[in-house]
Order: sequence, then structure tokens, then C-alpha cells
Amino acid sequence: MNCYFAPMEGLTDSVYRRLHQKYFPGIDRYYTPFLSPTIHRTLTRKEDRELPMADSVPFTAIPQILTKVPEDFLWAAEKCAERGYEEVNLNIGCPSGTVVSKGKGAGMLSDPDGLDRFLDTVFSSAPLSVSVKTRIGVNSDEEFPRVMEVFNRYPIQELTIHPRARKDFYNAPIRENTFRYAAEHSTNPLCYNGDLCGIADIQAVENRYPQVSSVMIGRGLIGDPGMLSPGGTTASTLEAFHGELLEEYMALFGSARNAMFRLKENWRYWECRFDGGEKLFKRLRKATDISEYRLITAEIFHTLPLAPTLRPDWKK
Repeated sequence: MNCYFAPMEGLTDSVYRRLHQKYFPGIDRYYTPFLSPTIHRTLTRKEDRELPMADSVPFTAIPQILTKVPEDFLWAAEKCAERGYEEVNLNIGCPSGTVVSKGKGAGMLSDPDGLDRFLDTVFSSAPLSVSVKTRIGVNSDEEFPRVMEVFNRYPIQELTIHPRARKDFYNAPIRENTFRYAAEHSTNPLCYNGDLCGIADIQAVENRYPQVSSVMIGRGLIGDPGMLSPGGTTASTLEAFHGELLEEYMALFGSARNAMFRLKENWRYWECRFDGGEKLFKRLRKATDISEYRLITAEIFHTLPLAPTLRPDWKK
């Protein structure tokens, strides 16, 4: 089973991806948080940093593009090709209200005919392979068969399906029957994404869908970054990973405070790998001083036992 790290805005940036691969090898592909091209046809400073030359990192990275305008997609794909990438990923799954209201991300699923026209233009001219990450619809799984008809018209490199509708966001139950429909009807290779928090979950997907050869993991890998590594996630390795992230973010942001708040986003998930630390994590969430933050995190790494797997509240 191929295992991919999902793109997560504000978490899996280029610093994170590089250091994750260093401390926790075992990921087959990293997908970048989306580029959002505009009519100005230029990369922002952040986007330029997040799109290094493909051969400058020791792992496979796939840039993701978010747009509803096929010409903008093709421009961004050309930029990716110029930097040595062989594949780009189209985001048709983001459920964010600000994204969907503009007809992008999961908002594209509300207009299958428009999606068809978009894909027709893209696949007629794309300079490299195109994969797709999607949800099953906007409001209901009844929307999905029509969407699948559209996808089946095109040579999608790989179709990653998160089997929730847009309105489900991330915490409603997975719609397994809809993914089963996809597995039975898709003419393109499929990748499963959604609520994977351990090896047992991956094996369950492999058993249920033997025709599916890939899974994409997001929040589960943030919370348990060594899930797929030979040594797993240990307190010492997580501490080293955290320490180097902190130092690099301080240098990148020019601010210890900003680096600390960036890492607090990771701690929302990391705390689900530790037992009995409610008081420490409450202090951590309130910390505003970097010295206090360092003391609290050191105490967490050196005094709290690691849970065998992510606790059940990992999705909150």
C-alpha cells in the first residue's frame, strides 16, 4: 500500500515536510498545501518558497493547485513543470466556506457540467500528469454518481476520494458506501483518504478495497508522525523533531513568538499521543512566552507516557 501525507494548510509547509522526512521516513509522497493562482500570473513569496526545485528535496512532493479557472491551473502547472515536477494535484475537496463560496475546492462539485468543461480544458493542454483530490459532493452522496461520470471521462493520474460531502466537513461519519461505489465504478486509480489514525486503519482499507493501492493520511500523521516509520513515534524522536522545527521557524519568521504559535497547531494533535497531561496541555495552550513554552514542552516529553496510539479525541 502506498502511503501519502495529505496537504494541510498551516501545518505541512516545506520546513515541516523536509524535517518530517528526516525524522520519520516511510512516506511515499508528500502533497503540498495548495497554490492558488490568479490572473496576475505570479507566485507569492510564500508560494515560491513552498515550490522548490523538485530535485532539491530527498523525497517525492506533489504540488496541489486550487482554482476554478482552467487557464490559471495550466499556468501554475507550467510553473511546476519548469521546476521539475512530473505531477500536480487538483484540489476539489477543500470544504472551507471562503473557498466554496468562490466556487473553488468542493464548491466545484455543485456544477458537474462546469467541472467537466474545466477538466476538458486542463487535460487537453496540461504539461504534466494531473491527479485529483475530491469529496463526494456538496450536500449528499446522491451527487456522487454524476461526479464520477465526469471523472471517468479523463485520464486522471490518481483520484483521491475523501468520502464525505462538503457539508460534513471532517467530523461527520465517513460515507463508506459511496467509496465502495467509487471502487466499483472508477476507471482511474483510486486513493482513500479519511480518518486513518493507525496501521490497523490502513490494513482495513486494504482488506475492504483490494483494488485500491494508495491511502492519503492527514490529521492522523500530524498527531502520530512516526505512524509509518520503522521505529514509530517515540518521545525522544518527537522532541528532536519539535526542537528543530522550532529553531527553523524562528529563523524563518524572525520571531520566537510566531514560531511558538505555529507549533501550537501541531500540539492540538500531538497531545493525543500522550496520557495524563491535561494540566500541562492547558498551560501549554495559554503560554505566550517562549521560555515558558520550552519548559512546558520539555516536561511533556520527559514526564508523560506515550499512548499506544492516538487517543479517541484526536479528531477534535
